[in-house]
Amino acid sequence: MEVREPLLVLRGALRAVLARVREGEPGEGREPFELPLFWDALGQTFKVTSQEATKLSLAFSRPPLTSAEDCQKLSEDVQNAILAVATVYYWLPKGQGTTLRKMVRDATTEVVQGMIQLTETILSAPLESLSQEQLISTGGVWEACEQVSSLPRDNQAAVASTLAACLGVVKDALEEMEHALVEGQDPYSDIMEDEELGFRGNRDTYWSEADRKLLSSCMGLMKASKACLKKVLGVVKAYGKADSPDQIAQLDDLADIANEISPSVDELALSMYPPMNQLAVRLNAAKLASVLKKVLEITRSKQVLSLFCIRYIPDMLIGIERKSDP
Repeated sequence: MEVREPLLVLRGALRAVLARVREGEPGEGREPFELPLFWDALGQTFKVTSQEATKLSLAFSRPPLTSAEDCQKLSEDVQNAILAVATVYYWLPKGQGTTLRKMVRDATTEVVQGMIQLTETILSAPLESLSQEQLISTGGVWEACEQVSSLPRDNQAAVASTLAACLGVVKDALEEMEHALVEGQDPYSDIMEDEELGFRGNRDTYWSEADRKLLSSCMGLMKASKACLKKVLGVVKAYGKADSPDQIAQLDDLADIANEISPSVDELALSMYPPMNQLAVRLNAAKLASVLKKVLEITRSKQVLSLFCIRYIPDMLIGIERKSDP
């Protein structure tokens, strides 16, 4: 048996595991399910996988060339470690929350992808030398395995993490647009309007006065998006619970609609750059306003966040109504 053969088999097996993790649905077995035991088991499988990645990489980093039999054993150990990771992932039932489950699935996928990359790197390089690519691939597996310690431990924490990520995207888009507005002054402001053409210079590179009036309303809407996410995030952290199926489902509903905010903000921001199509800007503004109102209406309907509903939602809905009519 040639030394590379077990690695080729391993790569195929890992690809099959990756496909199942991406496409499959976790089971509802292992009753009663205990979340702390799940995290202990997942952490252990990630740790073992990291160790097996190190062994595999070291075996092909220096002479003498490892034997086909040793390569077979190493490949089997890696495959078993990855299968253990996937198996524990499948323990996590849907009832623990779709937001939490997606984060665990993404982490599991990243570990499997990292191991596939390491295997392919070893296959493509000389078998008795440690390339820079192999070092990077090995480090990638380590990093993917280490992230298990930072994963949210329940659906409340998972939804809070999702909201925080959305808030970060919205903040970045808002800051970028504020900077563009400061930098994007009309370079032809000192030139008279052309009597025949009716405009100055090349408007593809700056905003007209009419554009800036529309931009003011749109910026207000983007700021409302930031404020909305910030308020909802704060209340989820303070009052959100994941102790019952209803509470878990309510949080998932909130995360699903909140995930629509950041792409809607991005679409609006991109359409605001010159040359501006005012119709497109208005349509994107209306879309964002609709998403924000859905977030607040869903939040208002959820008992788990009732305190937020009483204090903030009426005023925020009024504010969005005003800003969504540029």
